[in-house]
Amino acid sequence: MITSRLTTKAQTTIPQPVRAALGLRAGDEVLYEIDGARVVLTKVRVSSPGLAIDDPFATFEEWNSEADRRAYGEL
Repeated sequence: MITSRLTTKAQTTIPQPVRAALGLRAGDEVLYEIDGARVVLTKVRVSSPGLAIDDPFATFEEWNSEADRRAYGEL
């Protein structure tokens, strides 16, 4: 069994054997699926068909122009 400890800021480190099993690297995203009293952790694969990730900013169009991309693209 592999465990990790939750910090006072509700953070934890994904243990190395889990990172290795999922092929996780710095910058990767993970998906949490709640199934009753269990949580399934999966590496997000952008090209996975049918994978719908809730993006709260997907509908924002206010700053979606070429001028904005030039001004803020490097941030």
